[in-house]
Amino acid sequence: MTVQTARAVAFFNYPDVFTSRENEFVEIFREVGRRGAFILQRDLVEFEQCLGSYLGTPHVLGVANATDGLHMAVRAAGIGPGDEVILSSHTMIATAAAVHFAGATPVPVDCGADHLIDPAAVEAAITPRTRAIMPTHLNGRTCNMDALGALAGKHGLAIVEDAAQALGSKFKGRAAGTFGAGAAISFYPAKVLGCFGDGGAVIAGDKEIYNRLYQLRDHGRSVEGAIESWGLNSRLDNLQAAFLLTQFKDYGDVVERRRALARLYAERLGDVSELVLPPGPDSDADHFDIYQNYEIEAEWRGVLKQFLKDNGVGTLIQWGGQAVHQMKALGFTQKLEKTDRLFERMLMLPLNMTVTDEDVEYVCEVVRAFYGYKA
Repeated sequence: MTVQTARAVAFFNYPDVFTSRENEFVEIFREVGRRGAFILQRDLVEFEQCLGSYLGTPHVLGVANATDGLHMAVRAAGIGPGDEVILSSHTMIATAAAVHFAGATPVPVDCGADHLIDPAAVEAAITPRTRAIMPTHLNGRTCNMDALGALAGKHGLAIVEDAAQALGSKFKGRAAGTFGAGAAISFYPAKVLGCFGDGGAVIAGDKEIYNRLYQLRDHGRSVEGAIESWGLNSRLDNLQAAFLLTQFKDYGDVVERRRALARLYAERLGDVSELVLPPGPDSDADHFDIYQNYEIEAEWRGVLKQFLKDNGVGTLIQWGGQAVHQMKALGFTQKLEKTDRLFERMLMLPLNMTVTDEDVEYVCEVVRAFYGYKA
């Protein structure tokens, strides 16, 4: 069965990342290149300052990618061999890898109904070796930081945030990435704010952590330029920073557009009982979501995915359809029934700046036809 008004809706249009502002990007390339401004130049400093102002913190550094940023944040928080860090199993393997390569042990736990880490599951997993909680602010939504903060305070734990998908997301008016000792943001091309390759930022909870991160990202060099510790090489490329800086000027409008698309999905699919939709933009005063992704739960997910493909609609199952705890080759032994069930049902629908209202209407028409609902 197909839908009569067929059209093509890509899940994500990667060429548009460049072509949408091609002339502007080419001019930036020329200007930066002619200055020879390739590593740690004013473009990066200006971007870090703008990002910090937006987030409400001065302690922001551009790094090569969010995985590096998260790894460095874990180390800067003093976490290492013998320690355990609790994280959601519904996250990219990079989250757990950041803990592993700091010498600590990642402990994946179940997520809740909102697909984010379940505070009750976190509390149940705390042991004498637990040193930190690492919430992933997934799909552009910030976790319940009141509950996680209370647990951290009760048990003397650090919080290190995976905010890779959450730039601009807020919980009770406070930006994702500013609740703990450190956090990381991603600028992968498909992110709400993306560059032309890998890129990221790391956020420090205070000046002491900031100084540690500053050294870790640049061979152990301090703010004054002296080598004071063993460090890595993970600096956000200055040209990428210049590209990000010019896009950041429109970031508020981009977020509002994504929220409008999410609102349209909710209006058109809200009555389809076979689906569980993400929380709507106006459903919860505590959360301000940026909708990095629109991740639903669907009955007969595999058949629906193929039906959407047959009708020209691209979709994606996040993380290749495998939760962290399911990666047995890495030594995980946890049994997480809620997450297992979620991974049988979850599916992401197209939501990005190339998607039009008409595209969303069409995607919803196809979904409704699949389940036997009127358009």
